[in-house]
Amino acid sequence: MKSKLSFVIPAKNEAENLVLLYQEILDVLKKTKNEFEIIFIDDGSTDDTWNVITKLHQEDARVTGIKHRGNFGKAIALTNGFSKAKGDIVFTLDADLQDNPKEIPNFLSGFEEGYDLVIGWKRRRYDSWDKVISSRLFNWTVSLTTGTKFHDINCGFKAYKKDVIKNINFGELFRLIPILAAKQNYKIKEIPVDHRPRKFGKSKFGFERSIQGGLDLITVIFLTRFARRPAQFFGSLGLLCGFVGSLIGAYITYLRITTGGIDYHYPLLFLGVLLMIVGVQFISTGLLAEMTLSLNSQKQSMDTIQDNLT
Repeated sequence: MKSKLSFVIPAKNEAENLVLLYQEILDVLKKTKNEFEIIFIDDGSTDDTWNVITKLHQEDARVTGIKHRGNFGKAIALTNGFSKAKGDIVFTLDADLQDNPKEIPNFLSGFEEGYDLVIGWKRRRYDSWDKVISSRLFNWTVSLTTGTKFHDINCGFKAYKKDVIKNINFGELFRLIPILAAKQNYKIKEIPVDHRPRKFGKSKFGFERSIQGGLDLITVIFLTRFARRPAQFFGSLGLLCGFVGSLIGAYITYLRITTGGIDYHYPLLFLGVLLMIVGVQFISTGLLAEMTLSLNSQKQSMDTIQDNLT
């Protein structure tokens, strides 16, 4: 029995692309003969996007839509789309026609091989030079800091088993879902995909996307390495700050003893005191985080017990 497929497609001001994208998906699935649904999420469009989605739904009940009151971002759009998806396998792709639906059978082959998540790799990209450079730099940084070997973590063309979506709380970290999945030992495959130039509309890429991606990476590193050991993270920072502050304090004390004064070293003295205070705060934060985590773990353990024979 073939798996039912769900396509979750966020769209903002993509009215000219949606009908073509729908038709391309339909043409591919006529060959694979999978049951499917297409879920468009209108994320605050100011053009005719919602009317196009509505018309497609009227013509084909397998097409459904979600309309946001404003532009809430791709993370919210994906979350709402995932919550509505009923398929065994959930695809995500962009609405700008740069992701080519002809790659769908290649994704499905990955699941037949036993993988839980298949992600696209835009080996040859048709984007502006600044977007290409920032994306490659981001991918290199992700691989270096997380120990993974993905070439294009930010590619929007992905396919998930429904189980992966249910078990990963990604929040705003949709770009890095493969990292979170890898840390939970899901089997992941990366495949090269055809990437096409944009025909209609304008790219939604901006400099703020690079900043958000960097912040997301820091969050993922913390969650995957220190979520269960917050004291190790905060404690290490606290000890480092305290050590440097103590060295500065020892140096100031040495000057005071040997010369009788510290002359123009008052800024250094203030820095040393500040670092020691910050160090104590970091260590205290780590201990409080550990206490909170321990209490929550005990409560969750008790909540999982249905019956107990003694």
